[in-house]
Amino acid sequence: MKKLFIVTAVILAVSLPVFAVGNKDKGGDAQTVNAVSFTIGATPVPHAELLNLIAPDLKAEGITLKVVEYNDYIQPNTAVISGELDANFFQHLPYLNGTSPEWTEKLASAFGVHIEPMGVFSRKVKSLTEIQDGAAIAIPNDPTNGGRALLLLQSKGLITLDPSAGIQATPLNIIDNPYNFKFSELEAAQLPRSLPDVDAAVINGNYALAAGLNPAKDALAIEGADSPYVNIVVVKKGNENNPAVQTLKKILLSPKVKEYINQKWNGSVVAVF
Repeated sequence: MKKLFIVTAVILAVSLPVFAVGNKDKGGDAQTVNAVSFTIGATPVPHAELLNLIAPDLKAEGITLKVVEYNDYIQPNTAVISGELDANFFQHLPYLNGTSPEWTEKLASAFGVHIEPMGVFSRKVKSLTEIQDGAAIAIPNDPTNGGRALLLLQSKGLITLDPSAGIQATPLNIIDNPYNFKFSELEAAQLPRSLPDVDAAVINGNYALAAGLNPAKDALAIEGADSPYVNIVVVKKGNENNPAVQTLKKILLSPKVKEYINQKWNGSVVAVF
């Protein structure tokens, strides 16, 4: 099993195990409120950061938020299935639906929040045109993000993929590699650390940000804002419309959060609402 990194726990509390929120009626009297503890798994940046931002707003709605941080893409989904988490926030729909049949069967997207454009980064060159023949290129090793990385390289004219491979292309699906790139497939979280050892790496936006890289400024190439890879909040199937999930949606898709995203990341994270 991959190591679990628990960094942040926001407002721990004992609460009733129900999804229920409350507010005030028209006469101003508080209705009965069942306090809710809601546990959500997230990768650190920007997901956990956004959740920490809205924790006080959720508290005002009767929801005590606990954020558990992960640095891998497997455990957050298995933890929702097991009931250890109420939800997670780290992935896009192609990854959720294209990685594990169990995930497709048992998990569902509750709503989308933002796009983290994937970028090509290098410590050795300043532009794509400087990448030499035979260069070592690192990409994510999970099928969806690996295919996404290869599609980005293809969009820049660096390789050609077999069209039948679709979004889950692998280096085996490259039908034209005119620069004789040598590809290595690594855990997505390890890609920023690989930069001293490769000529370039294609890195997910969240891991780039966590490593101090700004995709909008530092990337040699970046996905456009029309990317289909919207990051989503995921729950067990059937829980999409639970009151706590809907309250989380209302607050996470608020003008406050959109303004924070725009000011903090300036194009490296793009709100979709």
